[in-house]
Amino acid sequence: MGSDAASAVSAVWRLESARLVAGLTRMTNDVGLAEDLAQDALLAALEQWPADGIPKSPGAWLMAVAKRRAVDHFRRAETLRRRTAELGHELEETHVPDLDAAVDHIEDDVLRLIFLTCHPALPPESRAALTLRLVGGLTTQEIARGFLVKDATVGQRISRAKKSLAGADFELPVGQERERRLADVMSVIYLIFNEGYSATAGDDWMRPDLCLEGVRLARMLAHLEPGEPEVHGLQALLEIQASRVRARTREDGTPVLLEDQDRRLWDQLLIRRGLAALERAERLGKPVGPYVVQAAIAACHARARTAGETDWARIAGLYDVLAEVAPGAVVEVNRAVAHGRAHGAQRGLAVLDEVDERALAQSHLLPTVRGDLLARAGRASEAAAAFREAASLTRNESERKLLLDRADEIS
Repeated sequence: MGSDAASAVSAVWRLESARLVAGLTRMTNDVGLAEDLAQDALLAALEQWPADGIPKSPGAWLMAVAKRRAVDHFRRAETLRRRTAELGHELEETHVPDLDAAVDHIEDDVLRLIFLTCHPALPPESRAALTLRLVGGLTTQEIARGFLVKDATVGQRISRAKKSLAGADFELPVGQERERRLADVMSVIYLIFNEGYSATAGDDWMRPDLCLEGVRLARMLAHLEPGEPEVHGLQALLEIQASRVRARTREDGTPVLLEDQDRRLWDQLLIRRGLAALERAERLGKPVGPYVVQAAIAACHARARTAGETDWARIAGLYDVLAEVAPGAVVEVNRAVAHGRAHGAQRGLAVLDEVDERALAQSHLLPTVRGDLLARAGRASEAAAAFREAASLTRNESERKLLLDRADEIS
């Protein structure tokens, strides 16, 4: 029972931590305190579940324990007696008779939490780090690897951000205030999804729970802002990307590249939802932004029945548009891939040669794409060297193995 309980605690925490912190932040108006209370509940589970057994509703159990800790905290703070009474009343109802309704309410709290962590008082890097910590459940070390900075730097950003948000309004902003935060909210939802789609570190290439959370949040945001094409574009992009999750790894967990995937495993319901969201974005008739363009690129892949039927010429053209609306080194690297497929490896290498390597100095992306283009150009020894360089830079074990295997295959 001990090992089973420990595994259950880990699994439940991975699924419920964001909802737990979000709900507690709504109650306490203090994101730092909310995270501390959630951690207290986690420790209680680690202590009690091995002895008492796994509760029937683990998420509700964690919330009940965290609320008790909150009551104790506010009782010790005499200036917050009113809050104690409110929490005490809520505590009497923590049996959660309708668990599905409770989950819906907590999911709304997660979206509120993202709007809170995208508060304009925080610098962009702090918003992203705090959201990945609280909503994505990433460790400080994982976030640091993703942003190519020191662990201590991320820790300081998160600590300062939580202090800045103490007592901040947890209600959803409206009007111009909501509009000002919308781009940052979309950005962090995209970050959460991408961390699930291609994990920056660890043994697993993907974290499907984060992919699902990203899709769920994008759907909720599209419902909240139906007149914004970029919101529908984000939903479309994530729905279509998520449709490939089952095909992206083999049974042993090793990665499968897009062109090698069994497209019969792609989730057609998610593809239809994604294409419908893209159509809604385009029907609004407003200027397109980066999410709509990326969704259009993803749609090209989704519509191709086989890898050979992919309309690479259209994808290359869309990447040219994306480079105009959202210029950056990562976009240029992906543009090189598209031009390499559409017009030949030499054209792709020419695009890649124009990329500012300093912007991706610590990333494996640039040498990975260079290796692929060199291999397609028949320059095997150079390609193998590029793949080995990329393997030395990635922090994900599955991806490192894939890159080294590709190097060995063409050596």
